[in-house]
Amino acid sequence: MFRRSSAPKLVPTWLIVGLGNPGPEYRGTRHNVGFDVVDLLAERHRIKLNENKHRARYGVGTLEGEAVALVKPMTYMNRSGEAVSAIAKAYGVVPAQILVITDDLDLPVGKLRMKPKGSAGGHNGHRSIIASLGTTEYPRIKIGIGSVDKQATVDHVLSPFHPDERDVIRRLLERSADGVAVLLREGLERAISAVNSD
Repeated sequence: MFRRSSAPKLVPTWLIVGLGNPGPEYRGTRHNVGFDVVDLLAERHRIKLNENKHRARYGVGTLEGEAVALVKPMTYMNRSGEAVSAIAKAYGVVPAQILVITDDLDLPVGKLRMKPKGSAGGHNGHRSIIASLGTTEYPRIKIGIGSVDKQATVDHVLSPFHPDERDVIRRLLERSADGVAVLLREGLERAISAVNSD
């Protein structure tokens, strides 16, 4: 009897990380748009988020011919870096190939920006990732959720979108997922051009 050899496991060369907070009470909130993009990519490319390790829920699969891990840290936003650095270390992925997708208070609802690197910009998720990776040099997509005065920030980011914003946000999630595909197919410069073309 010969044992059937199992197929070799995919080893991701990219991490596509969407930030958010775990738990049903945070689903659909402004702070969780990164999770929403990862869910959309998983659906589009039939990648099951069935791994629960490294303080994250993630799935490994192929996207535009590249082996990727779609990642949702389960640490809560301000400790996202613990999950990102653990998965990056496990698979040997360098920061330049870790794309992080987050909400952004400094962009109005309907605006989308992709950057090759940058500071935390007051975002606790980026602050944690920068501290854990020891660098600001990783690409990111920022999804505008609109700003409020400082005292109301927490309530704002943890609130759902208004009904009249939902179509706009749905289009931003789709454009973000499209941008990820361009990144993997054509490279970072082309992706930045495509995402920032509005």
